Amino acid sequence: MRFPRNAKVFRGQLDAAPFAALLFLLVIFLLLNSNLVTIPGLRIQLPDAPLLPGVASPTVVVAVDMHGQWYYEHQLIAEDPLRARLKAAVREAKAPVTLVVEADNAATVGTAVVRLSLLARSAGIHDVLLATREKVFSGPAPAAGRAPAP
Repeated sequence: MRFPRNAKVFRGQLDAAPFAALLFLLVIFLLLNSNLVTIPGLRIQLPDAPLLPGVASPTVVVAVDMHGQWYYEHQLIAEDPLRARLKAAVREAKAPVTLVVEADNAATVGTAVVRLSLLARSAGIHDVLLATREKVFSGPAPAAGRAPAP
């Protein structure tokens, strides 16, 4: 069976307008997906854990960075002012307050987090929870330098 050949090889110039439109569209998408404004705050890498239940009582959040420094309401705070602010939060709340500790994965638990728990206990907070993030993958982590099996 023979098919008719009516296709011709294009020998003219390409129009640059569609390519420029695609380029500008790509630039707009990249700009919309980028962070143009730096959000102030502390970058904390939470440890991985399975999905855990939350709390129904009022919470107070204290962050601990990798150097063991404490942050309350996005500000670096020392031990004595933090104790006073936690006592004030307990007085203002109508129900028992739960302290949620957002500790960096690299923070030493023995120093900063345990001291923070004892400080919360002295301020009248009896429930202390460690914030985690949900595990992305449920399987075992691949060995270093090896690709996971398909």
